Amino acid sequence: MTAHMPDRPATARPGTPGRHGTPPETPCPSRRRQVSSPERGEFVRPLTRRQVDDRMGELGELYAHTSSSEPGESGLLDPSDRAGPAAFRRRLAGHMRRPGFELLVAEAVRPSGATVLTACAYGFPVRVAGPWWQGLDVYLPENLFRVAASGKLFAVADVLVERRVRTQDLTREWNLARRLQKRLLDDHIGAIGVTLVDRRDVDTYRALLAWGWRCLPAEGGGASCFAPHRLLVHP
Repeated sequence: MTAHMPDRPATARPGTPGRHGTPPETPCPSRRRQVSSPERGEFVRPLTRRQVDDRMGELGELYAHTSSSEPGESGLLDPSDRAGPAAFRRRLAGHMRRPGFELLVAEAVRPSGATVLTACAYGFPVRVAGPWWQGLDVYLPENLFRVAASGKLFAVADVLVERRVRTQDLTREWNLARRLQKRLLDDHIGAIGVTLVDRRDVDTYRALLAWGWRCLPAEGGGASCFAPHRLLVHP
């Protein structure tokens, strides 16, 4: 998911292990592979615009790393985008200028003591008075136009994580992609989350549905059912 829920997850920062048990629809723990808990893994934190600027090179490398899978599996916005890290950095630099822009990163400490960037997610409010994001207006039903006019529509623009993260343990509270998008929306209380997912990106689509997002019919926003993206909203 190159693929934001009420209370902020306890695992977004160092703290106690998650309290949620294994959901009934998932295999029993004895049959699951062993995975590290968030407390021994990545910690999520926001970056200022200046920090994003300073780490643009790292973010470009992260994009290249998380987009190096097969077509239809690489990105929340456009899995067919093969222009590379430079195009991603240009796109991110443009999005940074939007009011209310927020970017979260996940970092892990290696045995050597080095801190490395492992994932990121970012978004921004969508307003009627201003440039639309990714042709979003083509997909929005009338009621969401009113939400945008009130300043309560927040676009989750991108979630960059490894493929295994966006396809495994989706229902776990500590799943890194889930934590990122959840934290991003939690930081904008009262806002409705909205995102576009390429129709070929089945991994991201399934992940978002597992996290409580809803897919709105294409015709509801005036877009054809053959439009290249699906519109999802949360809650």
